[in-house]
Amino acid sequence: MAVIDDPAAAEVSLDPVRARILAELAEPGSATQLAAKIGLPRQKVNYHLKTLEKHGLVELVEERRKGNVTERVMRATAGSYVISPAALGAVEPDPSRRPDRLSAAWLLAVAAQLVKDVGALITRSERAQQKVATFAIDGTVRFASARDRAAFAEELSATVASLVARYHDEQSPGGRDHRVVVALHPAITRHDP
Repeated sequence: MAVIDDPAAAEVSLDPVRARILAELAEPGSATQLAAKIGLPRQKVNYHLKTLEKHGLVELVEERRKGNVTERVMRATAGSYVISPAALGAVEPDPSRRPDRLSAAWLLAVAAQLVKDVGALITRSERAQQKVATFAIDGTVRFASARDRAAFAEELSATVASLVARYHDEQSPGGRDHRVVVALHPAITRHDP
């Protein structure tokens, strides 16, 4: 997975033709092979490949001589991509603007911050050739009532606050701060076509 934080690369990746090319390049391919798969002229595919390569979304695997032509075999630099809110610049969501634990907009801003932070950690860890220490829990709970949901949220808040108080060590010289994000939202049961 790669995180796109450059606005120009984000724009390039969102073009439908280029997104299709990226999907096809999970396996290496040439412009000629891609043109046959997606039904575009080879020259157009080459144009899109050069744009994707310029933004680091595809890379050269090999060059082959075919007569008097050099065929470039390319592949996507990742199996999937996430666009970081950092690509939005001044309009990126910021949870500090309107902190409200019960607001869906605030939850989305917190999630955007999570994507931005973890994306930056992934990029830095790949450069340093180190792993990132992370942990996540994902589950589903069915509440019988809104009252039960509110009670669950209060108990979860108290439990997390207790854990943070028990393990947080402000004085530890070798310690490192970690963010804790816990979210609760209705599950999507129907997907729009």
